[in-house]
Amino acid sequence: MSRPDHSASASFETTQRFTRRLHRRYGLFTAGVVVFVGMLAALEKSGWSRNWIGASFLIATVLVYAAIGLLSRTTDELEYYVAGRRVPAMYNGMATAADWMSAASFIGTAGVLYLQGFNGLAYILGWTGGYCLVAVLLAPYLRRFGQFTIPDFIGARYGGRWPRLIALTATVLVSFVYVVVQVYGVGLITSHLTGFSFEIGIFVGLGGVLVCSFLGGMRAVTWTQVAQYIVLIIAYTVPVFWLSQQQTGSWLPLLDYRQQLAVVTEREAQLRQDPAEQEVRALLAQRAADAQRKLADVPAAMAADSVQRAAEIERLRAENAPLARIQQAERALERMPRSESDARAAYHREMEISRAQARPLAGLAPQAEVQGPAAPATPAASAAATAAAASGGAAASAAAGSGANAWPRANFLALVLCLMLGTAAMPHVLTRYYTTPTVAEARRSVGWSLVFIVLLYVSAPALAVMVKYQVFTELLGTSFGSLPDWMRRWSKLDPNLLAVEDINGDGILQLSELRLGGDLVVLAAPELGGMPLVVTYLVAAGGLAAALSTADGLLLTISNALAHDFYFRMVNPRASAIKRVMMSKLMVLFTAVLAAWVASLRLADILPFVTAAFSLAAAAFFPALVLGIFWRRANRTGAVAGMLAGVAMTLWYMLRNLPGPREWLGPLAPVDDGRWFGVDPMAAGVFGVPVGCVVLWLASLLSRRPDDAGQDLVDELHRPLPGTPDTSRGFVAPHRL
Repeated sequence: MSRPDHSASASFETTQRFTRRLHRRYGLFTAGVVVFVGMLAALEKSGWSRNWIGASFLIATVLVYAAIGLLSRTTDELEYYVAGRRVPAMYNGMATAADWMSAASFIGTAGVLYLQGFNGLAYILGWTGGYCLVAVLLAPYLRRFGQFTIPDFIGARYGGRWPRLIALTATVLVSFVYVVVQVYGVGLITSHLTGFSFEIGIFVGLGGVLVCSFLGGMRAVTWTQVAQYIVLIIAYTVPVFWLSQQQTGSWLPLLDYRQQLAVVTEREAQLRQDPAEQEVRALLAQRAADAQRKLADVPAAMAADSVQRAAEIERLRAENAPLARIQQAERALERMPRSESDARAAYHREMEISRAQARPLAGLAPQAEVQGPAAPATPAASAAATAAAASGGAAASAAAGSGANAWPRANFLALVLCLMLGTAAMPHVLTRYYTTPTVAEARRSVGWSLVFIVLLYVSAPALAVMVKYQVFTELLGTSFGSLPDWMRRWSKLDPNLLAVEDINGDGILQLSELRLGGDLVVLAAPELGGMPLVVTYLVAAGGLAAALSTADGLLLTISNALAHDFYFRMVNPRASAIKRVMMSKLMVLFTAVLAAWVASLRLADILPFVTAAFSLAAAAFFPALVLGIFWRRANRTGAVAGMLAGVAMTLWYMLRNLPGPREWLGPLAPVDDGRWFGVDPMAAGVFGVPVGCVVLWLASLLSRRPDDAGQDLVDELHRPLPGTPDTSRGFVAPHRL
């Protein structure tokens, strides 16, 4: 008769007590969030100013996150890198969801659906499908391996310095581009909450990021991300339910928004034929043609524009025009570009914006129609492109009718597949599954991740349709003198997010006279729907929570890769655990400051790289990880050749087809536009991953077999017996029978 395992029973009871304690704490936190919002709503009714309410949201949320970070501070290696491997599956799923729900995903998902219509569903299908791949192919095996980072697994599985170095480089580059976008979102939302300038907003929000990731590593980041998920999901769903009740009287938006979709589809048909819209589109097309002519002789165009604006000011003064109009004309003259390069960029931008706005529906895709691949992204869609790209793709403008391209379905499916593979290969996502107590908990954690992520993703299509319904039925047709005040504030903060202009001079807002950036769809939804100010700032606080949670995870991924995989594994193998943790903290600080500086530059040209992040992650990691787990014959030569070949194919396809890189390459760029099967360049991973798999397979077969350590690791990963965590070795030790 076997003796009862008292240690296992005691461990189970300890875990249960820990989980119950977490339930109480986060239950109280959720109640506190609701009470805090209710209190601010009461203060708003009593006359509190906008600035005080916005500052209260910012200060309170950042202080709570900072307090969790301070209470979770640690220098213990296991706690700092993987939160002690004791995060329950449900809470790890919630933290993973917050890690995934970046500012891009929170702000940009509904924005992409607003701009692209049906095509935007590719992002939701791809991202959620990626977690299915994680659950089946990666999470349990990575948890059984243990250790701390993805380059750790690549290095241990294949051996040698090159596989680890390539994985390390890909981790840092992909994660850094991603974190820059999160910091950009922090600056945008912080400036909205406080009224600070964008640059100051970046560094104010950065403090909340650093307190968590710098002091407590994965331990602090995990428990902060759980709190941040609670804030962001409340903030996202409140406007969805509110708009649904306001527009249809239903509190079930996910079931009843088909009513708004029918109205939107009908209005789209009307707007295509509206005479005023056609007049504005013709004027915009003429403006685009004028800008193109100016590009032919920029110096002459600069001189003519200067004379014209000066004459306009003199005419207004002679007519005793209102002072505001004269001052506006004077400011326009002062803002004219002074150098030929600046003027050329301004004319090119004006041409692109005018061309986009001159298209039917101002370039918006019909909400319920499948469209072909996009034309190059325009400044009008730049904000949505940033958001969507940071989470897995670029905002694609719809072609005028699906018949314009023979491959709309191929492009849609390619984007879905690319996002699935990229999600499954994102280092900061995979690292989260090192933190669970057991392999079984890691698999359950993926299921919980999907549950918490889907709560937001199923709300995004409804929100996009309801915002478009509000724009089409309430905003369009309003006189310019009666436009709401929130439009003036947002256009002042960033003209790329919102801009209106009475192009045909009739004093009435037409769709083609409105440029609404995708990033603004979520942030402006409460004000667009006439909700109280407290809801507006609740949504902003949710966006801030999303940005901070992902920025924490990405900074930790970058710093751990540099400190653990580069410094410890390759430079100083004798470094103590304390020294490695301190090095990681130093890398967090350095990376955060560098990312803040890059984000403050507002580099529009970074968009092509951001849109490509998921393709690059898929090409670099997916073949090496999956074949490394399931094929014993895969070896070091194959891994190096496969990763390099996959990344090279992905980069080549992007450089060949993205407008920005083609301009940078100049005469070295390919002459033709070589899209294969109509696949957009941001989905280049669908070509890079197969190439990487084939090259890894062939190179492994043509070179000598892997060493025993690599094959033993594969055997250990597939050991069928259940186990318990063994943190000293990093593997799961099997039960003895």
